[in-house]
Amino acid sequence: MIEFYLDAKSGLSPYQQLVQQVRHALRLGLLREGDQLPTVKEAVAQLAINANTVLRAYRELEHEGLVAARPGVGTFVTATLTNTSLAAHGPLRLELERWLAKARRAGLDDESIEALFKTTFRTIAQEDIA
Repeated sequence: MIEFYLDAKSGLSPYQQLVQQVRHALRLGLLREGDQLPTVKEAVAQLAINANTVLRAYRELEHEGLVAARPGVGTFVTATLTNTSLAAHGPLRLELERWLAKARRAGLDDESIEALFKTTFRTIAQEDIA
């Protein structure tokens, strides 16, 4: 089961963070069809947020066809976002972990690492379009 967390520095609202975390878990194969998301009550207790925030996130995921609510039972994954490249995730993750360790040894903090990654990602993405 996915364990939600909130990041006050993310720039995203709490409900958007929950939606994003479910999408990421679906994309990485950490959640699969039939898996149950935390109940609203569990998420509220874990994150100390309003139940409407969790409900809004679950409604958006349901609208996208990724989950379905079963009254009295819970919310379950109905679709996945994984693709055939899932097998490549392991080696790429290992490379990324090595890169992150190297960045930390070079003295970069979390914000600097994130800024470097995002800037580089956007630059490469723009080059791919051109």
